[in-house]
Order: sequence, then structure tokens, then C-alpha cells
Amino acid sequence: METPLGGAEFAPAQTYLNTASCGLLPRRTVAAVTALAEWNAAGRPDGAGSFAAVAAARAGFARLAGVAPDRVAIGGAVAVHVGLIASSLPPGAEVLFVDRDFSSVITPFAVRGDLKTRFVPLEDLADAVRPGTALVAFSAVQSADGRVADLAAVREAAVAHGARTLLDATQSAGWLPLDAGAYDYTVTGGFKFLLSPRGASFLTVTEEAQESLLPIHAGWVAAEELDDPYGPVGHLAESARRFDQPPAFLAYHGAEQSLALIDEIGVDAIHAHDTALAARFRDGLVRLGHEPVPGDSAIVAVPGLGGRQPDLAEAGVIVSARAGNLRAAFHLYNSAADVDRALDVLS
Repeated sequence: METPLGGAEFAPAQTYLNTASCGLLPRRTVAAVTALAEWNAAGRPDGAGSFAAVAAARAGFARLAGVAPDRVAIGGAVAVHVGLIASSLPPGAEVLFVDRDFSSVITPFAVRGDLKTRFVPLEDLADAVRPGTALVAFSAVQSADGRVADLAAVREAAVAHGARTLLDATQSAGWLPLDAGAYDYTVTGGFKFLLSPRGASFLTVTEEAQESLLPIHAGWVAAEELDDPYGPVGHLAESARRFDQPPAFLAYHGAEQSLALIDEIGVDAIHAHDTALAARFRDGLVRLGHEPVPGDSAIVAVPGLGGRQPDLAEAGVIVSARAGNLRAAFHLYNSAADVDRALDVLS
């Protein structure tokens, strides 16, 4: 039987199968956040937060994403990163989306009102890229049902037609290997499979794509040298750090620790663990007469079964209901016993 990978770092009080909504914080992450809060409460000089912790979190995400740290910008929310990208497009540019993808990937473009937005089913995304498509914006893994995009096919189609790519890795980074350098932009919220506090998010930008972005959120932290916080920044950072938002230090002190844990275990090991548990759950659902969304995702959705979420919660099994689906998500703190407990309740 599969056993949890996280060891003593986690001690969930219930059967927690809801990482697609919010990941559990490791003990080391809780300790780091608590320490900073206590330092701040005591008025210690280091209580405001450490840019060294932010740099360590940036480097940790860069290792996970397969890019250099100077390609990574930090921020507080995926929608803000997406808004930066949306603001860079010229009027009339066509942006291609997946039907019913997560709103944060879509809305910053839609609210402009002067862009051409087009929506297609996930399975048609690569074929729908055409001459004149400026950007393909999509999630690696769909939030509502866990389906995984054909990443290679979308990249190939985008290159063939001269379109740029924006990948949202929020529901995949931490369990599905990520090659951020293969996309013009990636955005990732840290509070799901990256096990970080809310308020830590990451943007990656290729060197070529960086030239098209105007750093509209630039504050003093976007300067090349953080020595003078007054007046206009005279020299923005040469790296993607020019797109940084001022960091929420509590979140980044925690993210440093969470990303270190993922690095220690390894995404390949986490992928094997998470998808094995998800496959066990799918097989059990079929035996119970249900039809889960097929695939090899760590997120399992069962159409039409969302109404059972309260029953599971009452029995101490935490899942979510999304778009009518019952949605369970498996991660490194889960075990085969968690899968079997959920199936027992559903039976």
C-alpha cells in the first residue's frame, strides 16, 4: 500500500483530499511563519521580514520549474500576474482560451473589452491555434475536473503560428513536472500543491517575452539596487524581478520551507505517489458504479456526484464540489487508507 511521503511534516486531523482547493502546510512552514509573526510582535529588527527568504523561495520555485531564478517574478496572486500580461497586448489581439477554464486565467483579458477572445474545448485547443492568434492562455490541469492538457501539442501549434503561450500551473506544479522555459509565461499560485501560504505566487517570463511587458506594478522592490526607496525607480531590475510585487513576507518565509520540502522529496516521486492514489480511487469508483473523468491526473472528478460532498465532510473526508463534480485531489500526505476511507463512505 502507498504510504504518505511527507512523514512527520504533516498530521491532518481528517482524511484530507482537497489539495486542489488548498494544500496543507508542513510543520516547518508553520514554524517559519510563526517565528516571523512572533519576531514582528516583539519588535525585533528582523520582524519585518527577510528578502533572503524571498530570494530562497524564488530559487526554490526556479529549480522546480526548470529555469534560472532571474526568470522568476514573485507576487501575491495569479490574477495579478495575468493582468500584467493582459495589459501588454495591443487592441484587437486574439487570445485563445479553454472553455470554463479558471477565471483568473481569463478575466484579466476579458475586462479590457478591446481584445478578441475565443473559447474552445480542451481537447481542441491545439487545433484551434491559427494565424493571427496572439496568445494561448490555458491551465496545465483543469480545476473543475482534473483533465491534463496536451502540453506538447499546444506548444507545437503555438510555435507553428507565431502565438505566445501562457500556462497556469497552479493545479499542477508540485506533482506534475514543469518545464517553465517551454512557455513564454507561466503563472502559479503557491497555496495548492506547492503547500505554501496564500500570498505566494510565481510568474516566469522568457527573456524574449520580457521585452513586451510593461512593469505596471513596479515599486521600489523592482529596482536593480534596493538602496533608495524614494522617487521614481531610476534603474529597474534587469531580470524578471522588475515584475515583482512587494512580497507578503509571512507567505514567503513559509514558501521557502515548503518548496525546500518538495525539492527534498522530488517531483517525480510525488507524481508517482499522487497518481497511484488517484488511479486507486478511480478504480474503486468504477467498482461502485460511478464514472470518474478518465486520465492520469492527481485530481479526480466524478460528474454529477458533487452532492455527496456534505456526506463525506460529515464522515471526516474533505473533498470539494466543483461544476457539479465531486472532486478529490491526492498529494504527498495522503495514503491508500485515505482512498479506501473515501470509497467506504461513498459506498
